Amino acid sequence: MSNLKLNIAMSLDGFVAGPEQSEENPLGIGGERLHDWLVPLRVFREMHGEQGGEVNASSAVFEGWFENVGATIMGRNMFGGGPGPWGEEPWMGWWGSDPPFHHPVFVVTHHGREPAEMEGGTTFHFVTDGIDSALEQAREAAGGKDVSLGGGATVAQQYLAAGLLDEIEVSVVPILLRAGARLFDNLDGASIALEQVRAIEAPGVTHLKCRVTAA
Repeated sequence: MSNLKLNIAMSLDGFVAGPEQSEENPLGIGGERLHDWLVPLRVFREMHGEQGGEVNASSAVFEGWFENVGATIMGRNMFGGGPGPWGEEPWMGWWGSDPPFHHPVFVVTHHGREPAEMEGGTTFHFVTDGIDSALEQAREAAGGKDVSLGGGATVAQQYLAAGLLDEIEVSVVPILLRAGARLFDNLDGASIALEQVRAIEAPGVTHLKCRVTAA
């Protein structure tokens, strides 16, 4: 069976987004600093149609996030558009007309809508019957490849608490956001154990990869 893998950037004090997330500020106040190590990378710039950029220890880590991945799951906040019903002209996401996924993406939400087919092979599917259903659909779409869990914090906590996550790679950035969305909140009572697989130090970030094991 394919693995469910979470790759996410986190501040030193445990936040994966800053406070007051909004359409104008999708990662909250200060949250964009979580990706200061990522944006200059050549592989990241090429993915967004730009030239130039840096090559360092983070390059291979970032490329690895997409290896053998056939589908992605994300929460409503990571897709974008705010809470509540989608409305007559529903938000098409933060990702632009050609999102970087190039495979099916399953958005966990309370509010259904028709799939959004984008350029480059990405189609967003909106799942209203829970995380188990989203994972089942994503694994079927992935065709034996792994499934990436894109975040944000709330949906990651749900999968971790349910014992459905196989692997976590947290890119720890040496900043303090002091408030916002914590990755490891709301896990009281969950039986979770982590086994470190590797640690890679790179400019402005340390990548910690762990396997989720039975506690």
